[in-house]
Formats: sequence, structure tokens, C-alpha cells
Amino acid sequence: MKSYREKRQWRTEYYYNWVAFVTIFAKEVRRFMRIWPQTLLPSAISMVLYFLIFGAVIGSRIGTMSGFNYMTYVLPGLVMMSVITNSFANVASSFFSNKFQRSIEELLISPVPDWIILAGYVLGGVARGVITGAIVMTLGLFFVDIQLYDLTVTILALVMTASLFSLGGFINGVYAKKFDDVSIIPTFVLTPLTYLGGVFYSIKILPAFWQKASMLNPILYQVNTFRYGLLGEAGGIDTGFAFAVMLLAIVALGVFSLHLLKSGRGLRS
Repeated sequence: MKSYREKRQWRTEYYYNWVAFVTIFAKEVRRFMRIWPQTLLPSAISMVLYFLIFGAVIGSRIGTMSGFNYMTYVLPGLVMMSVITNSFANVASSFFSNKFQRSIEELLISPVPDWIILAGYVLGGVARGVITGAIVMTLGLFFVDIQLYDLTVTILALVMTASLFSLGGFINGVYAKKFDDVSIIPTFVLTPLTYLGGVFYSIKILPAFWQKASMLNPILYQVNTFRYGLLGEAGGIDTGFAFAVMLLAIVALGVFSLHLLKSGRGLRS
């Protein structure tokens, strides 16, 4: 049995940790909401253009994809594309900015646990990713009519994808040495993988070799799992396996991120 003093100490630590988490998380949310013309509006405009070009113009010539109207088929992919890019960019840019300004050093020498720091930044990225995804989804409903297939799968795929790429953005922010380094991964890794991840097409229409090659793309599993939640079409992907892979990746990146915080690599001068 814990003594009264131990219980009181535990409550005090819990309170201070909660205050620290809420402070970091609120700061991250205020940051991207304050500059919403730079963080939220561009994704909305880009997705409307995608809908108009790929949906209305090209889609009218393609017809259907996997039994769905082409514009309906690409909507889940466009939502996930906005979630991936925004959750990654939010954490990478915010954490690197704090590191560049040396304000992160004050946080690291404070009694705040590393996992609280990580959770605050990552959930800030998740918030931006989910909000942007909701905006794109809402705009998409003006173009297509979707009957939700599985709400649980949809929400899990959305949140887990945002969490995974927020962790990726955190690691990018830790290793980045200059502002240009923050954009290298999104430009040369995330963008190609996203476009080749089944956002605009089903891998079923590809030759057998390229279908197998596409299975090596991790974003394919996230896009098609989310598409399954909205439309009931998984594109040949086992959703259970996809969730297992995402969970393992989140745990692995989370452990590695905590190791970086604990070691102080690239953080302390």
C-alpha cells in the first residue's frame, strides 16, 4: 500500500506532467491555427484543384475505378495525402524552429519527462493532420456522395497515419541542421511514395510485376485501409495486416524518438 505522502507526490507529478503536456500541445495547435492561411488553406485549395482536374476532367474519361465513380475513388486518397503531408510538416518545422531558436534546450533541462515532450509535439501534428483531412473530406462531399462503410476503420486509419507521420516529422526535425533539411524528406520521399501509393489509381490495373512492387510502398496500405473504411474497397490489402504494420511502425518510431530525446543527439550544443 502506498503511503499518503507517496500518493500526494504521485498526484503532484501527474498534475505537473499534465500541465506540461497541455501547454506543449496547446502551443502547437495555436501555432498552426494562427497561421492558417499557410497551414490549412493551401491544402484545401490544392485538393479542390485535384477534384476539378482529376475528378471532373480526367475522371469523366476514365469512368469507374474498382466499381466506383473515379472521383469517389480518389477522394479517400486525397484525404490521406493531406493528412500525411500536414502531420509530417507540422512537427518537423515546429520542432526544428524551436531547436534553431534554442528554446528546446530550456524544455530539455526542465523536469518534464521526455515522453510528455514527444506526446505534445506528436499530438499537435495529429491535430493538424486530422483537421486538414476533415476539411478536405468536407470539400469532397460537395463533389461526391459517400456512404460510410466502417466508421471504426476510418477513424483508426486516420489517427494512426497522422501519428506515424508526426513521429517521422519529429525525427526529421531532430536530425535537420538547416531549414532546407526539413523539406528534403517531404519532397524526395513522401511525395513520390504518396503518388505511387494508390491515391489516384488501383494497383489492380497494373501489370503483375508492378503490383508486387507497389506492395513495398508503406503508404499504399494506409491509403487503401482508409479507402476501405469509407468505401469498403481495400484494393487487395489485408486491413488487419495493415493496422498491425502501422502499430509496429508507430511503436518503433516512438521508441527511437524517445531515445533521441534522452541522448540529446542534435539537440544539445
